[in-house]
Amino acid sequence: MSTRTLPLLFINLGGEMLYILDQRLRAQNIPADKAKKVSTVPAWIEEDRKRVMNDIITTMFNKKFLEELFKPQELYSKKALRTVFDRLAHASIMRLNQASMDKLYDLMTMAFKYQVLLCPRPKDILLVSFNHMDAIKDFVKDTPSILSQVDETYQQLIEMYTPLSNGEFQLIRQTLLIFFQDMHIRVSIFLKDKVQNSNGRFVLPTNGPVPRGTQIPGMIRIFSCSGEELTRLQFNNGGNYSSALREGSFEMFGNRVTKLGTNMYSVSRPVETHMSGTSKSSAQHTKVNAAPNPLAKEELNLLARLMGGLEVQKPGSTDTGFRVNLFATDEEEEEALISRPNELSYGVISIQATKDQQANAELTKIMGEFTESGDPSSSASSKGDDLLAMMDGL
Repeated sequence: MSTRTLPLLFINLGGEMLYILDQRLRAQNIPADKAKKVSTVPAWIEEDRKRVMNDIITTMFNKKFLEELFKPQELYSKKALRTVFDRLAHASIMRLNQASMDKLYDLMTMAFKYQVLLCPRPKDILLVSFNHMDAIKDFVKDTPSILSQVDETYQQLIEMYTPLSNGEFQLIRQTLLIFFQDMHIRVSIFLKDKVQNSNGRFVLPTNGPVPRGTQIPGMIRIFSCSGEELTRLQFNNGGNYSSALREGSFEMFGNRVTKLGTNMYSVSRPVETHMSGTSKSSAQHTKVNAAPNPLAKEELNLLARLMGGLEVQKPGSTDTGFRVNLFATDEEEEEALISRPNELSYGVISIQATKDQQANAELTKIMGEFTESGDPSSSASSKGDDLLAMMDGL
């Protein structure tokens, strides 16, 4: 497991979240002059969309938060990461209910999983990250103070990751795939494009350009002990491959060449998510198979520090929390909420972890009691639920 994976995972998932929210906010947007004619129902206008995007990006690139994020560390549990994005999504006046938050997280994770699988080389994960960073910069191009925050993180990414070897990037890729391996959520865009099967698994292409630095498969060369080529054998590679494209730029400004990590929602089309049969079956057995995590205390201490670094603005007395629906209708949202497996649903989290030491002490106390009890019947899943409930009261 690579200890350098967490920043890339967070930034790429965060970029996908911003793509989705921007698309939904634009879809629910109405002109300001018409908004005044709407009665008591809050209406989204362009200023609201910009405010939401700016607030989330400001929180996402909070300096104290990123200092903790960029420290070498193991990836922590899916539930802990989900908690961070619950907090991040509600860093402004926007509000998502449980079903919409579930759908948002499903879209984020499946999109980035697909991008990781399609990267020709492990190092291209960094180009995918830069595509997300380029888009985030474009979201805040008219706000210099936020743009400087993003640029600072951009430079940090370049300094940390460009010197890494191919082997280190391969370890990062392996760590990401281990994190995503049990996620098989069907997404309508992928299904319509026929890059995902009905069981939620992706279809990898057998055509297109080969990775940079490699040749088109189809020939075997046999050499002697002295290095002299003796013979060549050709074979059918089973695909339709072409020569490698030029390498993308790893600088702050440049052509990334790859389209992976760009906004696939720029063309308006409905996006739905569905649990595949495999995922439902797996979810039903989550609590049965879950075992206490021996690193739970360290993981939760880290989560407390991360939560403390996120400064969420509380809406003022004159502000109204605007609700965003990621479904076509309210009825679809309610149906999804009812049909979704309980093990995969998380309530909307509102955490005020402004005192790092207090949060650390509380989490350490709870997890200390958990790990010292030695009760084999206690599951990590149930303790995670207790943690979320406790955090809700901070």
